[in-house]
Amino acid sequence: MEIGLYTFGDLPVGTGGGEAARRRLGEIVAAARLADEAGLAVFGVGEHHRPDYAISAPSVVLGALAAATRRIRLTTAVTILSSDDPVRVAEQFATLDLLSGGRAEITVGRGAFIESFPLFGYDLNDYDALYDEKLALFLRLAGGGATDWHGRFRPALAGATISPPVPGDDGRIWIGAGGTPASAIRAGQAGLPLNLANIGGEPARFQPFIDLYRRAGTAAGHDAGRLKVAISGHCHVGRDSRSARDAFFPYYARYIGHNLPAGRDGWKVTRPDFDRLAAPRGPLFVGSPAEIVDKILYEHSLFRHDRFMAQIDIGGLPFAEVAAVIGRLAGEVLPQVNRALGAGAAPETSPAPEICRPPAG
Repeated sequence: MEIGLYTFGDLPVGTGGGEAARRRLGEIVAAARLADEAGLAVFGVGEHHRPDYAISAPSVVLGALAAATRRIRLTTAVTILSSDDPVRVAEQFATLDLLSGGRAEITVGRGAFIESFPLFGYDLNDYDALYDEKLALFLRLAGGGATDWHGRFRPALAGATISPPVPGDDGRIWIGAGGTPASAIRAGQAGLPLNLANIGGEPARFQPFIDLYRRAGTAAGHDAGRLKVAISGHCHVGRDSRSARDAFFPYYARYIGHNLPAGRDGWKVTRPDFDRLAAPRGPLFVGSPAEIVDKILYEHSLFRHDRFMAQIDIGGLPFAEVAAVIGRLAGEVLPQVNRALGAGAAPETSPAPEICRPPAG
């Protein structure tokens, strides 16, 4: 089992502007460095085009992380391919791979928000068509060689080549999905790894989705070993269950309340709501190291997944807390999960310190 981290670079509720974003980006670089030193597998950054998020250009942030780290793989979480140009996305992915010494991955999807569509001049009525067309073009470009192509949403290509060349068909292009059957079938038929983001539903509900993905993949002729699965979710690891829940709840409630306000698509999270989500069969990974291990193993019994991706820094959580969680995930959770799954010991690395401050200045 691989364990990784991802961040959207959200700013503390009520803050904004260049100074808050500068501080937040410095924390993200420091967190990636800690995760790298601790031996975690992958670090991902999201993409939002709103004033309450610091990351609108994930390729730029990942370039900074490539310079600050040595071993950890680097990915988007996700690239909003529907409102981007697949040619530019392919070039950025290939460039990051060279800068990082072959550590680049990319997760493509439609994203949880729609602000990028009007910003870049796209019609939301084309939501599905944009994604289907642009994903097909991106995968063709990733296949290498000269590309002839014609579609609805960008100028045609005639013998186009991508320079530097896109990393080949080696499992580093992931599909990010939220649980719709069409997403499972699309990823399976393409033979691409699948990242399921579950931030609110009972995990058992998604077992048919993962099964559908694998059936679609094998029916399309892909080897079962290529059909890898990652599960992403909100996570906070404390010294014990009570302190973890007490520390994380106010940040989680503000984050959810800000992004899913009552009367639109979501709800105002109460403490009983939160405790229900954090229960042993709920989707929220909040508790002691032993509780997080148990929940990862429970979900593995459902999904047989290969990777767990933890979003640990939501809602303006202080960086000292983020650093402590990285240390516990790498030093306590990962070894226990691998022992339980018979994966052997994790690679020997330097443990992450309990507290690390981001660069000053």
